[in-house]
Amino acid sequence: MSDTPQLPVAKTGAAVFFGYVAEIARVVIIAGAIVFLVRYFLIQPFSVRGASMEPNFYDHEYLIIDELSYRLREPERGEIVVFRYPNDPRQFFIKRVIGLPGETVVVKGGQVFVQMAGDSEPQLLDEYAYLGTVPTPGDKRVTLGAEEYFVMGDNRPSSLDSRSFGPVHKNQITGRVWLRGLPIDKITSFETPSYSE
Repeated sequence: MSDTPQLPVAKTGAAVFFGYVAEIARVVIIAGAIVFLVRYFLIQPFSVRGASMEPNFYDHEYLIIDELSYRLREPERGEIVVFRYPNDPRQFFIKRVIGLPGETVVVKGGQVFVQMAGDSEPQLLDEYAYLGTVPTPGDKRVTLGAEEYFVMGDNRPSSLDSRSFGPVHKNQITGRVWLRGLPIDKITSFETPSYSE
């Protein structure tokens, strides 16, 4: 037996190359798994189509949808949601939540009234913060069932919404609008508006 220390054997060029390739493959697989989990369980991209949410959202704006919130809580009045169109589930719509389960929504005289569960009369919904003075055409009265939501576009004269296709069930809602990503000069995150009671 020799007491002479052994020098480590130098790796060949091929071994070094394959080591790098294996490390890169590992990083790509881990990153891909993270992207898959985030994309399919937490957030989703969405592109606005049409003018029904003007002046707050315009055609071709790129949004990020939070898909997790409504697994943990219920949608709130004023939140902007993306959902499957009840008459054609292959299509996705973007609208604002106006009425909540158990409430009655009344559209008349260019205004929106909401009768909350337990109230004797509908109350005028103060939408000035996001609508300005845009009137709401139509004459409608809808009482919402369990897990049903009344949704409307912000461009009330040009919006196909619950006034025509009825309530949206919670299981049709994909998520809430969390962020406007494009155009870059309009990047914005969105909070639920407050209403005067």
